[in-house]
Amino acid sequence: MRVILAILIIHVVGVAGAQTDAERAVLDLSSRKFDWLIARQVDSLEKVLDEKVQYIHSNGWVQTKREVIDDMRSGKLVYRKVIIKEVSVRLYAETAILTGLGTFEGINGGTAFVLDLRYTEVYVRRMKSWILVSRHSNRMP
Repeated sequence: MRVILAILIIHVVGVAGAQTDAERAVLDLSSRKFDWLIARQVDSLEKVLDEKVQYIHSNGWVQTKREVIDDMRSGKLVYRKVIIKEVSVRLYAETAILTGLGTFEGINGGTAFVLDLRYTEVYVRRMKSWILVSRHSNRMP
């Protein structure tokens, strides 16, 4: 039993240690972005969204940065809870592609929703900061 526990601990530590600083930074930024959406922290969100970002929602709705920010301010789209079940990131020079699976709860235009979504976020590094340039989500059955 002790041997199995030791192997498991070594594996977990090895996997956790395998992430680079850049990978951890992108994973952390994505997590904070969800926190900002829930808290409606527009100023923080504005800093991480590229001017040409496209948010493609699971229903096909496409939003620009201005539309995302305006909908947050007006309360048209309100996130209540985001539970991330799995997430990973792949780095390609100054680009990071994050894929995840989560449950998203909120209100859209007065209608409550709870959606299990698979999502992809694309970040690029500009002047030592990561910026979200694209987000796309798909509903899971």
